[in-house]
Amino acid sequence: MPTAGVLSGALVWGLVWYPYRVLEGAGVSGALATLLTYLLAMLCGAFMLPRVWRELRQHIKDGVGWWAVALLLSVGWTNLGYVLAVLHGEVMRVLLLFYLAPLWTVLLSYWLLDERLNRYGYLIVALSLCGAFVMLWEPQLGLPLPANPAEWLGLSAGMAFALSNVVSRRAAHLSVEAKSCSVWFGTALLTAPLLWWQGGLPGQLLTIDAQTWLLLALIGVALCAVSFNVQYGITHMPANRAVVLFLSELVVAAAAAYFLAGEAMRLRDWIGAALIVSASLLSGRLYADTGK
Repeated sequence: MPTAGVLSGALVWGLVWYPYRVLEGAGVSGALATLLTYLLAMLCGAFMLPRVWRELRQHIKDGVGWWAVALLLSVGWTNLGYVLAVLHGEVMRVLLLFYLAPLWTVLLSYWLLDERLNRYGYLIVALSLCGAFVMLWEPQLGLPLPANPAEWLGLSAGMAFALSNVVSRRAAHLSVEAKSCSVWFGTALLTAPLLWWQGGLPGQLLTIDAQTWLLLALIGVALCAVSFNVQYGITHMPANRAVVLFLSELVVAAAAAYFLAGEAMRLRDWIGAALIVSASLLSGRLYADTGK
């Protein structure tokens, strides 16, 4: 069951960019689609996971700690940034920048959890930076930086993903259900101000037809199920095994981007991908020896 949970997350997140692009083509912006799908996921969770609401009321009564707030905001930006990035950028380049997350995880664990780097940690830093350099460096542009806003969003979403992993380890008092709810609520919470700033929300809602609402509902149900599945999987599985399974998202996304969007990677992208994937594989060794 834990293996199936993690694999379901890799499968859904390797493909979910495509229905979001379909929704944008139907006139539903990325921000609005994100808000509606995660609100629907939260509504679905209210029926599937009734325990979470009792637990959250108790946490609010006891006082919500800073770690819980940090988890809410980090997972929220992880999902919002990811959706906006894959809508407007090349899927695989965005995902590879997202999967620099092991680099940020190593650094954040050192700063926030006082976890010292071992030999694997230094190697992860080196491989991640080399992979990013190979993939992003353009001689005529100088510094190897993301080339457009979508790639910056993918990079920042990966940073938020790393922060959410570190905070999740720190917030051990929260159940799998509560962490799943934080995914839905945090994403909706961060998306709402963006929509308010863009304006025209009532008009956008009125233009959504029944077929589009059906697609939104299907995505919401899928996000609800996969959020719980992934949280269950990473809670009941060694870190090194979970990291390897999550990398199957890159395989799914590469095939989907090629067949559905006609995107192909250059040789330098493949070399950078190999280095970044190697860093992700090594990240599991950070805790394998200690049993964490």
